[in-house]
Amino acid sequence: MTDQVYPSSKPTTNGTNGTAPPPAGTAATNSKPAATKSHLYNPTRQHYRPQSQYHRRSRSNRNLCCCCCFWTILILLALALLASIVGAALYILYRPHRPEFSITNLRIAKMKLAISPDSTSHLTSLLNLTLIAKNPNNHLIFYYDPFTVTSLSNSVQIGNGSLPAFTSDKKNETSFRAIILSDSQDLDTDSVTSLRSDLKKKGFPIKIQMDTRVKLKMEWLKLKKVGIRVTCEGIKGFVPNGKSPSVASVSDTKCKVDLRVKVWKFTFS
Repeated sequence: MTDQVYPSSKPTTNGTNGTAPPPAGTAATNSKPAATKSHLYNPTRQHYRPQSQYHRRSRSNRNLCCCCCFWTILILLALALLASIVGAALYILYRPHRPEFSITNLRIAKMKLAISPDSTSHLTSLLNLTLIAKNPNNHLIFYYDPFTVTSLSNSVQIGNGSLPAFTSDKKNETSFRAIILSDSQDLDTDSVTSLRSDLKKKGFPIKIQMDTRVKLKMEWLKLKKVGIRVTCEGIKGFVPNGKSPSVASVSDTKCKVDLRVKVWKFTFS
């Protein structure tokens, strides 16, 4: 009688994880699960946000505005440079000079200050002025509008007058006679005090001021009218005695010509 061998109920372990080896004749399979493919999505990448039509249009308008400003400034600078070059060329070629004025004679026929008891003061004056306008240029002609003439003594107005319009040709001198008068002009207290003090002097100061507009013609070039002011100072007047007029001293008289540019309501000289 033979002995029967019964297998143990405990599974045997040979360094394995306790799984039974595959039966003979079958291929061994990998027990690890199949690796999943990496996803194409990158979580660190920014999301695509399409730009709106409004932002693209505003950026385009801004670029167009900047471009227009740049070209406008560039054109203005070019025009200013061109004008300066032309002006320098004309100055070198023609050598323009300002007109010259001089007073050759001034007679005071009347200068009377009347003070009333009611503190009302009046000034009566009559002056005869002889003036010479000279054009020292060889290529320039001056076209003058009528002049407004004012005589003053230490900022106190003592008479008004006018001169007619005229044309001063190249290298030409023109002589004029003007009447400057004041018929019972009212004066305030400060003007009376200043004028009374001046008239007591042997030679009271007189200033002649003339305003007009002039147009220049240089060969084929005609410029627009500009305002000028002629101021003559250094005259010493004398109060006449009786009916005979007195002759003012004009030997130290100097006349200067200033441009008067009007911007809106302001005038600069």
